[in-house]
Amino acid sequence: MKKLLIAAAWLILPLTLPADSLDDEKERLRSDAVAGMVETLGIRESQVPVRELPGWAVPQKVVVRLDKPERLPALQAVAPGVELVAVSGQDEAAAAVVDAQVLIGFCNEELVSSAPQLVWVQVFSAGVERCVSIPGMKTGNKVLTNGQRIASPALAEHAIAMMMSLVRGLDVYHASQLNGTWRRDADLGAGEFMELEGRTVLVVGLGGIGTQTAKRAHGLGMRVVATRNSSRQGPAYIDYVGLSDELLSLAAQADVVINTAPLTDKTRGMFDAAFFATMKSTAYFISVGRGASTVTADLISALESGSIAGAGLDVTDPEPLPEGHPLWSAPRIVISPHVAARSDKSRDRLYLLVQENLRRFVAGEPLLSVVDIERGY
Repeated sequence: MKKLLIAAAWLILPLTLPADSLDDEKERLRSDAVAGMVETLGIRESQVPVRELPGWAVPQKVVVRLDKPERLPALQAVAPGVELVAVSGQDEAAAAVVDAQVLIGFCNEELVSSAPQLVWVQVFSAGVERCVSIPGMKTGNKVLTNGQRIASPALAEHAIAMMMSLVRGLDVYHASQLNGTWRRDADLGAGEFMELEGRTVLVVGLGGIGTQTAKRAHGLGMRVVATRNSSRQGPAYIDYVGLSDELLSLAAQADVVINTAPLTDKTRGMFDAAFFATMKSTAYFISVGRGASTVTADLISALESGSIAGAGLDVTDPEPLPEGHPLWSAPRIVISPHVAARSDKSRDRLYLLVQENLRRFVAGEPLLSVVDIERGY
């Protein structure tokens, strides 16, 4: 009973504290949450304080896309004196952004071109290929930040789920279930039931998603190799990190290939007929990166000919995938409609990032997850 009274006292105590003390405690908890997220996910901080960039000033007006209005007070708390306009859709954003200096949650040509004072754009997604292609993003010393690494845990687990579904033939058994048939003799085609321990997985694109995917694959006892464009550096649990020009040689070793790369001019169409011909006929291809990095016709051909054992796609080209498209009926394929980033934690992490970046921008500090607009990621 005494312990319960002590616990109850701790619950009541914050209500009796002065308002300033409560605010300090909230800020400490928020700051600790940000630090933990940055460390766990490896979120990068810019080396340049935003106050040193041309055109920076404390913003007067910020247009922010919110999934629910309850998030607004937390954002306003880190931007005192700044007008925050919460919007939920394109039309509302278009009406509000004309005289705004900051746009959060949108990036398209209509909004960017109609906001001559725009200095900073924060997008929610990790992929920014559409945003960086807008001419207005390359004028006026704009800063672009994104949601890189925020959904990496969910994306990684989705990729692993697709891999395990395919290597255990769950796609085949699910088809039998839909038909109401008990088929123990199900044919897995070029593949066979695969135990993953000791198998080799190639992670293409060792960024935030790739690192989280590699970590989980290593936890399953797999040998992990990877490619990245920038360097050969990687965590200790990755057996080998190659550069992008080693893609084909590493693909030939892999039992599973997982695409987590961003879409750039270099990665567009890189998974083509030559790539699939290099893979083992018993190997599986998983993609949670971008659909346009895969040549769809070549993937269908590889699946139909048995050149590869199967594929799991959260992203496709075209997207959305039209009804009747041959990819739907290709053998040994699992398709989800670009939902791998969704989880019960991703959205809260995203708005924690937005809140922290808003605080930093107003204070002139270095931003998190700054995108190189010319490079495209």
